[in-house]
Amino acid sequence: METSANPAGGSPVALVTGAGVRVGRSIAIGLAEAGYDLVVHYRASRDGAREVAELARERGRRAVIVGADLADPSAPRRLADEVRERAGRLDLLVNSASSFHGAELMEVGVSEWDRVMAVNLRAPFLLVRETVDLLRAAGGSIINIVDLSALQPWTSHPVHSVAKAGLLHLTRVMARSLAPEVRVTAVAPGGVLLPAHYGEAEAGRARRRVPVGRIGTPGDVVEAVRFLARAEYVTGEVVVVDGGARRGVRDPEDDAGGGCSLGWRATRSSGDAALLLPWEVAQGLLWG
Repeated sequence: METSANPAGGSPVALVTGAGVRVGRSIAIGLAEAGYDLVVHYRASRDGAREVAELARERGRRAVIVGADLADPSAPRRLADEVRERAGRLDLLVNSASSFHGAELMEVGVSEWDRVMAVNLRAPFLLVRETVDLLRAAGGSIINIVDLSALQPWTSHPVHSVAKAGLLHLTRVMARSLAPEVRVTAVAPGGVLLPAHYGEAEAGRARRRVPVGRIGTPGDVVEAVRFLARAEYVTGEVVVVDGGARRGVRDPEDDAGGGCSLGWRATRSSGDAALLLPWEVAQGLLWG
């Protein structure tokens, strides 16, 4: 475990897991801009975490980076110890780190199942358990980053879907268990980054399949996180950030070209049409 630069001070402190890259990085920077000192967790992206910490300092915030593999059941306690020692307080915990494994359900091995569940579901629970005293003392909050698979399963990534659905339900359980001192909410992003190999034609088709007419950005997720961090009368809820895609406000078959060339598919449940991204697209859009 590596650390640097003590953020101890009077400002609120946020711990963001998986903050060295992609959406987690954007969340951490956005929270620094909102006035939080940072504990920046990473697993392998040390250089990225260092850059996030430096960007936070450029914004007048304090920052510490902490490396840990959250698949290790002892890692959450060590991470919490670092927060306690180096920051001295915790006002916001953002569980953003995720592990992915793609396979048909009956082909999933025990090791793959265990790792995804460990990172996506067990680690957030253990982190909360190890930091709840700090969060209670601060009247703080927890924001769990799930995704659309928590609401409608991705059959190509069944373990990820089960873990994220579990994290969403854990959000609701914790919201009751930790009230009134600690609020617990979730954010479910849809597509917020286009895959690097997409040309203008693919990008245009992707935009047309989102009711608001554009692909999301990491900044859209950041706005939801910052809202929930300050929304003192909101707990136990999930904010879906997908431009309306899940609700199926716009049918992909309405495109002039017809078909679903990007892999979007429409399903219908209880009268609602839901637009879902298959994993190969969702991976690029959400996590880059």
